[in-house]
Amino acid sequence: MDKLVYKSVPVPKVNDDEVLIKVAACGVNNTDINTRTGWYSPDVKTALTAEIGVKGVDAQELRTWNRETLAFPRIQGADAVGVIVAVGKNVDARRIGERVMVDPCIRDASLPKYSQGVVYFGSESDGGYAEYTKVVSQNAWAVNTPLSDVELASFACSYSTGEEMLVRIDLQAGETVLVTGASGGVGSANVQLAKRRGARVIAVGGRSKEAAIRELGADEFIPRECDDLGAEIEKLVGWRGLDAVADVTGGAPVMHMLRSLRRAGRYVSAGAIAGPNPEIDLRDLIYKDLQMWGVGNPQRSTFEALVGYIERGEIRPIIAKTYPLEELRNAHAEFVSKAHVGKIVIKVQ
Repeated sequence: MDKLVYKSVPVPKVNDDEVLIKVAACGVNNTDINTRTGWYSPDVKTALTAEIGVKGVDAQELRTWNRETLAFPRIQGADAVGVIVAVGKNVDARRIGERVMVDPCIRDASLPKYSQGVVYFGSESDGGYAEYTKVVSQNAWAVNTPLSDVELASFACSYSTGEEMLVRIDLQAGETVLVTGASGGVGSANVQLAKRRGARVIAVGGRSKEAAIRELGADEFIPRECDDLGAEIEKLVGWRGLDAVADVTGGAPVMHMLRSLRRAGRYVSAGAIAGPNPEIDLRDLIYKDLQMWGVGNPQRSTFEALVGYIERGEIRPIIAKTYPLEELRNAHAEFVSKAHVGKIVIKVQ
C-alpha cells in the first residue's frame, strides 16, 4: 500500500465535452486493488491477496486492466457520485446542479460492439477519490432516486458488470445459475440481478456469510470452503444441471463449474481473484458446445438499464462500511480481507 498518498491536487479543468463533478462518495472495487498492486501484470499467477504488492512485480510490467503500462500519479476510484459544478463548451449548461452517478466505462462508439470500452475511469484516467473529478458528459448519469450518495455510489462498477454478465449469457426466468463470490460487490449484485430476471440462484460464498447471502435472495448456498464444488452442485441440480455460471473468482473451481453445465450451457467471467490461471478441460467446452464469455467493459445500454432498475427500486444497495477519504488506505486493507458483505464506500464530502 506504499503507493497510496493523500495530498492536495489542483481542481481538474474540463475539456469541451466534459463535466466537472464535486464528488460526494465513491465506492471501492477490485479494479482499485488490482491496478495499485500490479495484479493485472501477466507475471502474476496467484490469487489476489493483501501480500501482493507492486514490489513483487517488475516496474516495467505494472499494468492497468487492459494491459497498458500504468502511469503515476493516478487518482483511483471508479464509482463516483456527486454534483456537476461546471461544464465544457459543448455541454448544456443546464446540467450544472445535477446529481450524477459516473458510468466508469468510457467508450469509443466507432469501434465494434464489445471493444468500445477504451478507458476505465480511475484506471486509465483519474477517478473519484478526490473532492473534484471530471468525465465526458455522456458518462455522467442523472439518477432520480431518494438513495443517499453513499448508497448510490455502491452501484456503478459492480452492478453494471453484473448486469452485463447476465446480458451476455442471456439469463432467462426459470433457469438455474451458479453465482460465485456472492458476498462481494459483483457477486452480491449478481444474486439480486439474477433474481430480478426470475432465475434460480445457487450462491457460493464464505460459510460465515450464508445468512446475509440468502437474505439477498439466493435460493441455495454452497460454502466456498467445501471440498468438492462439483459434488455440491450435483446434490442440488443433478449431473450437468446448471444452465449458466456467473463467476467472479476463477481459480481451481472453474473446471468443476464447466463440468456442471448442461449441453450448450453458458459460462461468464468478470474476475479471477482466486487465481487467473485455472486448469480447464477443452473437451468440456468442445463436446458440450459450451458458450464462454469474458466481461470487462459493460455496454452503454447495460448502464442505461441499471439506472432504470435503481430509479424503480428493483435493486437495493448493500453497504458494508464507509470510510472518509483520508482513510482510503484502511478501506483498501479491509476490502482485501474480504470479511465484508456488499460494498465499502468512501465518503468524500
